[in-house]
Amino acid sequence: MRVAILGLGIIGSAWADNLRADGDTVTCWNRTPKGSPGELPDPAAAIAGAELIILVVADPPAVESVLARLLPALKPGQILMQSSTVDAACNQACARHIAPTGALFLEGPFTGSKPAAIARQTVFYMGGDTAILEKARPALSRLAKAILHIGPIGMAASLKLAMNVNIALVAQSLCESLRLARAGGISDAIYFEALKLNASKSGIVDIKESKLRAQDWTAQFSLKHMHKDLTLAVKDLAVRLPLLESVRTIYAAGMAAGWNEDDFIGLMRLMP
Repeated sequence: MRVAILGLGIIGSAWADNLRADGDTVTCWNRTPKGSPGELPDPAAAIAGAELIILVVADPPAVESVLARLLPALKPGQILMQSSTVDAACNQACARHIAPTGALFLEGPFTGSKPAAIARQTVFYMGGDTAILEKARPALSRLAKAILHIGPIGMAASLKLAMNVNIALVAQSLCESLRLARAGGISDAIYFEALKLNASKSGIVDIKESKLRAQDWTAQFSLKHMHKDLTLAVKDLAVRLPLLESVRTIYAAGMAAGWNEDDFIGLMRLMP
């Protein structure tokens, strides 16, 4: 396929590399030029002739800004998949804005950080018309281990935020449990050996164990992006989530410490 990827962060870059390796024609754009193959200086130029356009940027304002630059260039039949983590209202607005262009819209948030993206193990949560999804599937299936259709536009965004809330809370419990074990003189080797045989063992343990043991805070999923997602999750909240509110104060402390670009598991440093 001819694919355009708008946003060359950790995930967008990995997707572009994998599609290019498969022989797809990949054009791309990033707000700050990165010198990547196929990169163009303007998003409207990057989508010219693309069958599938994947937008993966930081937040709702970034999505709105890029979309405003794309609208005059979108052509009937092009598929725009909005994969940035945003709230349901943002994706619903995107769908309304592109409808008059004749382009097709898919909601496509995902789960899986840098290692998953590189290994083609992304999981896509898809919202929108299933017929449009089938047109995009040939490319998406080569990036993902699963593609789940969630429902109408907005539902996939809501599910993605719910999943990230779960990740953040599980990761915080891992940090606090590890800190307690260390305070008791238990080695990291023994702690993780025991945890892997415990009912509470999770995928977060698999991904973050080596980082915690090595105190390696380089980003697989940055603190600033998880903080943004937790904030979006409570934006229009109609239910009370006391644990989430507590964890949000911890994320705010990490942001205040200047750890924005570090991996979110680096919040372990708040428990010396």
